[in-house]
Amino acid sequence: MYFKWNYEPTTPETQKAAKELGEKIGMSPTLANLLIRRGIKTESAAKRFFRPMLNELIDPFLMNDMDVAVDRLNDAMGRKERIMVYGDYDVDGCTAVALVYKFLQQFYSNIEYYIPDRYEEGYGVSYKGIDYAKETGVKLIIVLDCGIKAIEEIAYAKSIGIDFIICDHHVPDEEMPPAKAILNPKRPDSTYPFHHLSGCGVGFKLMQAFAKNNGIPFARLIPLLDFCAVSIASDIVPVTGENRILAFHGLKQLNQNPSTGLKAIIEICGLSNRELTMSDIVFKIGPRINASGRMQNGKETVELLVEKDFMRAMAEAGMINEYNEQRKDIDKQMTEEANSIVEKLESQKHLSSIVLYDANWKKGVIGIVASRLTEIYFRPTVVLTMSDGIATGSARSVAGFDIYDAIKSCRDLLVNFGGHTYAAGLSMKEKNIPEFRRRFQEYVVNHIMPEQTQAILDVEAVIDFKDITKKMHADLKKFAPHGPCNPKPLFCTQNVYDYGTSKVVGRHQEHIKLELVDSRSSNVMNGIAFGQSAAARYIKSKRSFDIVYTIEENAYKRNEVQLQIEDIKPSEEPQ
Repeated sequence: MYFKWNYEPTTPETQKAAKELGEKIGMSPTLANLLIRRGIKTESAAKRFFRPMLNELIDPFLMNDMDVAVDRLNDAMGRKERIMVYGDYDVDGCTAVALVYKFLQQFYSNIEYYIPDRYEEGYGVSYKGIDYAKETGVKLIIVLDCGIKAIEEIAYAKSIGIDFIICDHHVPDEEMPPAKAILNPKRPDSTYPFHHLSGCGVGFKLMQAFAKNNGIPFARLIPLLDFCAVSIASDIVPVTGENRILAFHGLKQLNQNPSTGLKAIIEICGLSNRELTMSDIVFKIGPRINASGRMQNGKETVELLVEKDFMRAMAEAGMINEYNEQRKDIDKQMTEEANSIVEKLESQKHLSSIVLYDANWKKGVIGIVASRLTEIYFRPTVVLTMSDGIATGSARSVAGFDIYDAIKSCRDLLVNFGGHTYAAGLSMKEKNIPEFRRRFQEYVVNHIMPEQTQAILDVEAVIDFKDITKKMHADLKKFAPHGPCNPKPLFCTQNVYDYGTSKVVGRHQEHIKLELVDSRSSNVMNGIAFGQSAAARYIKSKRSFDIVYTIEENAYKRNEVQLQIEDIKPSEEPQ
């Protein structure tokens, strides 16, 4: 695929500011300019960015209802009431449940956890879960990564003597549930300074407040930060502010001393003995944690995440890995089916959105299919299937377009909906799908910008190979962890040539292993271009071309730089 390359040349004023900042922090003007592009313009801000400190975490009691939540939790423990930790079946929900359960279990034994079955109970708080809580004597439920829209279910729980503490990060409706406490930084009346915590992050803040209130040293929370890093990476929340602190120290924990369950997953993924990044979580660890909730029941994931015996954890991780293999097969089949449907629908070519429905698709993987279609066609996408007589779906968005608001505009057609800017869930009666498709498309047409439906690479700097030094690579590593609002910097080098040794590689000959030189230096750079073998003939023709890439560490040769090439264009093409 040819991307559109977007590059805004640096103004003289910014060049001067970058030079001054670079001198103060011992960095090249090119990298100092990357900081300025991220809104970091002073020496002190740069130091905070590169060295996030746990003592800079926000006071948890600034969150609405936090004092009420901690008081209710203390009362439950004082009265020896049974407590249930309840969470969603995705990565964010399972890590949140594991974090809260593991921490509280150190101080209190009358506690259990519960993950609803995706297929029997559906998303969020279920009547079945509440009835089970009643039967087992539960008096307090701490619900994580869901619950903000469970108005009727929580009212029912209240009527039978069960209190709820909600720890959620999804956008609330105008009316909120009658819970004892609602911890959600997206509340309309929120006084909390940071609005983009993951569900696990909100759970962490509750535990931080509980620890602070009860004189428990903060150090007791540090071993749980690996769960925060996994949730932040997997739930695709901005890696800025408090999330950056939690992700930075969570990755440190994941690399140095991960919890037993995560250590087993790392082993199963083949990631042992290497430094883990956010990308490893997104592409390897997260999908395996998700697979259990998609293919079986997310409770198995929590069992693994709270496991203390490594041999048992390895056996459980093996089962979850098997679910992931099954999930990949179904995902591939469904994506191919969805692609073929989209290709056959000529009218879709002129539409700004995609809404697909097939009653036979498996509910657990429609979110992945929606993500794949969004990546391929660059349009907001909704994929629906039939579940218990209701059309249930997942929605995924493109950069800068709020799909939650688009779905909310059709709320009178829906049974339920919830989510964030870029991902949402929804359900409706089957008869409403055509009208939903029409109105959703109408909303997208009126609100989406043309550039949001294009494959765009935002180039941050145009450099020569001679600029890529060991120091530059070492300094670049300090920009991690990466994610939304702090992407891996993309660089462009113009007029490069094949050194003569580039070749097509891969099981299906789909990738190119490159050795390149540029026109301004004699440096030879190694690179890999995944899925771009179509460009091989041009590359071998000895003509010059331009590349956009990230600078990575070679996975097989420590301290050696490798370019991961995102796109290749003939130099004579206008960029």
